[in-house]
Amino acid sequence: MKDRFLLACRLQHTDRTPVWFMRQAGRYLPEYRKLREKYGLLEICKNPELAAEVTLMPLRRFPLDAAIIFADLMTPLEAMGVKFELREGIGPIIEDKICSLSDVDRLRVPDGEGIAPQTLQAIKLVKEQLDGTPLIGFAGAPFTLASYLVEGKGSRDFTAAKQFMFSEPKAWHALMEKLTIVVVRFLRAQVKAGADALQVFDSWVGCLSPEDYREFVLPHMKRLFEETADLGVPRIHFGTNTTTLLTMMKEAGGEVIGLDWRIPLDVAWQTLNFEVAVQGNLDPATLLGPFEVVQKRTLDILKRAGGRPGHIFNLGHGILPQTDPDTVARLVDLVHSASEN
Repeated sequence: MKDRFLLACRLQHTDRTPVWFMRQAGRYLPEYRKLREKYGLLEICKNPELAAEVTLMPLRRFPLDAAIIFADLMTPLEAMGVKFELREGIGPIIEDKICSLSDVDRLRVPDGEGIAPQTLQAIKLVKEQLDGTPLIGFAGAPFTLASYLVEGKGSRDFTAAKQFMFSEPKAWHALMEKLTIVVVRFLRAQVKAGADALQVFDSWVGCLSPEDYREFVLPHMKRLFEETADLGVPRIHFGTNTTTLLTMMKEAGGEVIGLDWRIPLDVAWQTLNFEVAVQGNLDPATLLGPFEVVQKRTLDILKRAGGRPGHIFNLGHGILPQTDPDTVARLVDLVHSASEN
């Protein structure tokens, strides 16, 4: 059933619970590690043939219900004039941080086709080989991208981003507005290239209080989802540590809300009034333990979903590099077999 994932995104009945994983194409796969011996991460992202190959790697191993294009959250920023490098185990390092309104003014706002054209070409290549399996395109959300731009790298507490937000609100909103325009254009271009669904990764937004989310993020996320509503594809709105933000994330938009492991799935879905589909929410670290534990936690999540249409099984964040691929294979089979109608 090739449309299992897309049906669930739209709260429609499926024969089994669909399953895919964030970072399903990545360092836990030996064939990917072998490729990385020859090429750097950015090299792969910028080579459409290599990005397409990596995207397809997990689909050759596991009966997953969706593929996600292999790219990096930072991808659109290069077209805005941002110089950065990706360091192994550290993440993006940005050469010139955003510190003022004049820094924001210098950022370019390119057309959709000019934002990561290699990724758009990779989408086209993957679509030719997927045989009907849906392909997910994605982008980092404005807040998460803004955090990297202001911090200059990843952060645990996002102090610099918050300081900029509080002390330079005009510059902050100008930055968010530019990023929103670019993200919207990038998402639209991905659908035009062939993406069947979209995921917006607001990976770090959980560092904010509800009050700050409403003032500094929500208006821009509403615009993002309003300006992609006509695309006709499901959109997944994902963040981590977002238990107190779920109702506002729903207000912002998206047919699917992605959940991390810090809230029981049934509690989260009830909080959302069962009006949207949900995706999640096994702790990725669970896969490092005995399979008996994986099985117990997985069956609990499926029980909490209660067979209700609109659940997409996933982890609460990406697959960890030290995960055994055999565990992933057994997990996919477990979700499919335990949820079969």
